[in-house]
Amino acid sequence: MYDLIGDIHGHADELEQLLTQLHYQKIDGIYQHSSRKIIFVGDFIDRGPKIRETLEIVKPMVDHGHAIAVMGNHEYNAICFHLHKFSGGHLRPHLIKNIIQHYETLKQFQNRQKEYEEYIEWFLTLPLYYENDDLRVVHACWDQKNIDLLRSFLENDRLTPELIEKSTIKNTPFTNAVEQTLKGKELQLPDGISFFDKDGNERKEIRYKWWENMEGMTYQSISVHPVEQLSDEPIEHTAITENSFYASEEKPVFFGHYWLKNKPNIYKNNVCCLDYSVAKGGLLAAYSFDGKGELNNSNFTAV
Repeated sequence: MYDLIGDIHGHADELEQLLTQLHYQKIDGIYQHSSRKIIFVGDFIDRGPKIRETLEIVKPMVDHGHAIAVMGNHEYNAICFHLHKFSGGHLRPHLIKNIIQHYETLKQFQNRQKEYEEYIEWFLTLPLYYENDDLRVVHACWDQKNIDLLRSFLENDRLTPELIEKSTIKNTPFTNAVEQTLKGKELQLPDGISFFDKDGNERKEIRYKWWENMEGMTYQSISVHPVEQLSDEPIEHTAITENSFYASEEKPVFFGHYWLKNKPNIYKNNVCCLDYSVAKGGLLAAYSFDGKGELNNSNFTAV
């Protein structure tokens, strides 16, 4: 069946170790398996030491049918950082914060402009989500309302350059659907409460567990990551603008994005995050899915 792999962020050595542990063999320069296929959840670039090498592994696997890949927010950001608006300027402004995020990728493609642009073109071919009869895969958040809206716009589940520009127009239903699918959902914190994220940016919102029913939960329990300043008081009803949690009867959903720590662990019987922070000294994780029964922690492999 499938082996699903979390955010790689330029850690090609760990990717090769993981593929080897999963019994994929390199044949004619391409990793492959006689009876299984990889599904990558996105975020191949930025941060890590071997970004080009990572893409040199992933793209041929996808091109030759040995893997499926969905777009991560870092691929989306790279496209927007590269493309120009029709009215002038870049779709993703070249602010210091954005330059720092892309720095490792740009540095490693120095004097390789054509190669870099070819990968940007390839990123545009990546779907925003993948679904078959047995599972769903997305980079950050599977919200069926968002997926249905995106399906009405996208071409074969993919963004065109025109739709990329459309997705940068703030506060439209389409833009919000793209943002939440690639970057997850956020909950506004009570007035006066903020914290600093892993990159030192002040945040007044938290990434929350979109797969959980928010009723009766606290800011602390709904947050993907523990935040010292968060209250153990129930979430204010005025803060809950939607509560479209992922129901237990839905098919299994796999995603990355959230920089989890420690040992890989299933969230719910049908909810699995695969990002265990390899770019921050953590693990590169995979889940081997056979399409049967509830998800099980024994099916994780990590390096």
